[in-house]
Amino acid sequence: MSYRTITTATVLGTTIAALACTAPTANAAVTRVGVMPDSNYGMATNYGTDCPATAKAYVSNAAELVSFYDNGVVFGVVRPLGGIALLTWIPKTTGPHRLSAVQAPDVTPIGTVDVRVGTGVHVGFACVVFGD
Repeated sequence: MSYRTITTATVLGTTIAALACTAPTANAAVTRVGVMPDSNYGMATNYGTDCPATAKAYVSNAAELVSFYDNGVVFGVVRPLGGIALLTWIPKTTGPHRLSAVQAPDVTPIGTVDVRVGTGVHVGFACVVFGD
């Protein structure tokens, strides 16, 4: 083997190793947030106090934990299944609520959804929502 071949192989190997060490990692991120009213119904809003709804976050990383927030307060942390994280949300107060989600290692919510919450009344397995 010639000196030139050895030098070329060394440079090529060093370059590949450097690229592998500096390759970008896939960031985990919430791409969209939503909420489903489940079996709740109202004239002005489908979300009522003490009535379960399902918070939903679409994520870019199926392995990292997702934290859900209601008006900036954590109400649950789950591991997504596939690219979707689901969590039951039961609002305790009437009025405006901003739901958001963050996927580790991020700390700032990107996706949010604003909903209004009325007064919920349980009727069997469902909720009827009044006001707001």
